[in-house]
Amino acid sequence: MKLVFYSGGDEVQNSCIDKSFVGLIGKKNPLVTFIPSSSYLAEQEFKTFIRHYSKYKIKKFLHFPVDVPFDQTLLNEVFKSDAIHLGGGNTFYFLNSLRKNHLIIQLKKFVERGGVLTGLSAGAILMTENIETAGYPEFDRDENEVGLKNLSSLNLVDFLFFPHFRNSSRYDSAFKRFSKSKNKNIYACPDGSGVVVNGDEIRFLGRVFVFSQGCKITIN
Repeated sequence: MKLVFYSGGDEVQNSCIDKSFVGLIGKKNPLVTFIPSSSYLAEQEFKTFIRHYSKYKIKKFLHFPVDVPFDQTLLNEVFKSDAIHLGGGNTFYFLNSLRKNHLIIQLKKFVERGGVLTGLSAGAILMTENIETAGYPEFDRDENEVGLKNLSSLNLVDFLFFPHFRNSSRYDSAFKRFSKSKNKNIYACPDGSGVVVNGDEIRFLGRVFVFSQGCKITIN
């Protein structure tokens, strides 16, 4: 299993994570697919994505919005990719679109075949068991405007993920309280930090905060 969890941030902040991502692909001239959370403004996001990763000598890209109609030919090409990136945005809307198009199982199979799956913010949350952290805490959450009730997601790892974390007493109190009711670690990442999973190995890049059973641990 090869996964990369991005919180957010700019190209400079994420350079170490980017290099780990490229290293996981491990081949020349890979094909990378960008799946945005929404088709709205997605063309510009795709152009930014290409500009960002072109400096790592990646030249082949696919754009695959999942909240608009697509054909089987494009779908087949997407899952021939060497890597798939799940973009940021509203996590509830994104999960709803993936589920309506029966893509959850296909993404899981892609990972099982050895494909590299990366996610930014909402996309990273989607790789965990469920998207509870997208709706928490109440002062920093996505709105569930699609009325999604089933929050189960890709369930690829045994931890929860929270992006854009701010190291403050307000966030600490919220996540210490939240973690008391969970049997999994919560990895809270400020922008520029991330988590890389390569088989049984988990690496933390940048400063990562772990919340577990009401306690907080700082890594790096």
